[in-house]
Amino acid sequence: MTAKDKRFPLSLSSVVNQKDKASSGTNRHTAMPQTAMRNAAHHMSGVAAAKLAKSQEMHLPQGAVSGSLSPSLLSGPLVSDGVRRAMVARVAQQGVKDATVLAALQAVPRHLFLESGMASQAYVDASLPIGHHQTISQPYIVARMIEIMCNGSKLERVLEIGTGCGYQAAVLSVMVKEVYSIERIKALHELAKSNLRPMRIANIRLHYGDGMLGLPAQAPFDGIILAAAGIEVPQTLLKQLRVGGRLVAPVGGRNQVLQLIERVSTYEWNSSVLEPCHFVPLHSGVI
Repeated sequence: MTAKDKRFPLSLSSVVNQKDKASSGTNRHTAMPQTAMRNAAHHMSGVAAAKLAKSQEMHLPQGAVSGSLSPSLLSGPLVSDGVRRAMVARVAQQGVKDATVLAALQAVPRHLFLESGMASQAYVDASLPIGHHQTISQPYIVARMIEIMCNGSKLERVLEIGTGCGYQAAVLSVMVKEVYSIERIKALHELAKSNLRPMRIANIRLHYGDGMLGLPAQAPFDGIILAAAGIEVPQTLLKQLRVGGRLVAPVGGRNQVLQLIERVSTYEWNSSVLEPCHFVPLHSGVI
């Protein structure tokens, strides 16, 4: 499967930029400062990552995560720090080696992006429903796609297609300087805003619009990641990838594969197939 020489231009439509200006007195007790999440990632050494691949336990600096959230959000056997560490350890055993990615996964509490009734399933390595026939991706595939896209580098600007409930955007916010995320379903766009607002993450920009059109006004991007599968990656998105940038996307119909596309020059992209996967289908337009 290749992205080279594909041409199917799409007409551009306006993309609505929804920016929240949270008041200084809102939800202070649930604040998750961006610096606290970044510290969890930076404190994770390469040596620790190597050990993760061979062990059952995830070791992060004491207090690196729990100190960034209200204790009430981390209490209870179903959402404890130990349960989250076990989830990340399983992801590491499946082959994700990047220490910063693993620490970012540990730093973002997945249960806060699900309905309270599903908290007991939040740290199972599986995709879960979030409404409107959409899902929150399984932790492994979130980590795997981010690891592939970043490729050991610290990216400046990343575009996410398919915000969903906002979980992957939150994980990305630990890894990169600026995260732009598009959601075509208005109700999910609002859900993501609601989920992310109390965390007060300053480097995420949520947009309501057609993800297949991307965000040309903000391009080029160092990386692009798709959370839905199309038959092929839209040329419009490939053109918004900077030279040297990486795009990671599920591709296919009933049988899907994870695809990596690297832009090697102004008019050339290299494509490679990585592994089987399963995502909801990619659609155009907004609802």
